[in-house]
Amino acid sequence: MTNLFSIFDPSTSMNLSMNWLFMFSWLIIFPLSLWLMPGQIILMMKMIMNYLTKEFKPLIKKYPQMLIFSVSIFMLIICNNMPGLLPGIFTASSHMSFTLTLALPFWVALLIQMAFINTKNSLIHLIPNGTPPILMPFMVLIETISNIIRPLTLSIRLAANMIAGHLLITLIAEAAMNTPFLFSPLRDTAHNALALLEIAVAMIQAYVFSVLLTLYTSETM
Repeated sequence: MTNLFSIFDPSTSMNLSMNWLFMFSWLIIFPLSLWLMPGQIILMMKMIMNYLTKEFKPLIKKYPQMLIFSVSIFMLIICNNMPGLLPGIFTASSHMSFTLTLALPFWVALLIQMAFINTKNSLIHLIPNGTPPILMPFMVLIETISNIIRPLTLSIRLAANMIAGHLLITLIAEAAMNTPFLFSPLRDTAHNALALLEIAVAMIQAYVFSVLLTLYTSETM
């Protein structure tokens, strides 16, 4: 079990958490945007950002400038999710200390805005339209609890999905050493299918995280 979960260990042989520095790997790509002729990586990133802007814009019409934040969060998460699928690379998004650091400050900022700027509209969201009067106290309690646990659901969803996928890939890779040669095509097919699934999960989780942040913002604005 120690070897199985060692892929999530942020410490190095020097007893230092140097692996956390991989979170800043996107800085390697940043100088490419200053080139006179953009390369394939920059063109792909611009295409993704334009697509996300078109997808998120209907969700938050009053303050479209908030899309800069949502798209930036998406690019940050996907830049940590995708390289983390390669062997020997630390995946920061599989740790609650990374995901909760993204979700908690955003949630606190929304609470401050709800309390001081948009109090009336925020309280209206606690009771859905058409709720019977007898159920209103219960709906307020349920909606309040759901608002409180939002940063936990955001952070746990992202971390749990990344942990589960990495553990499955590690288990299949370890089982491959004891698999007979006759079953190697089936083993390789399952491993490749799981790797493709994890690539999709890495992109989907970054998309879900940024979409939920945008939806939470639209509710308070």
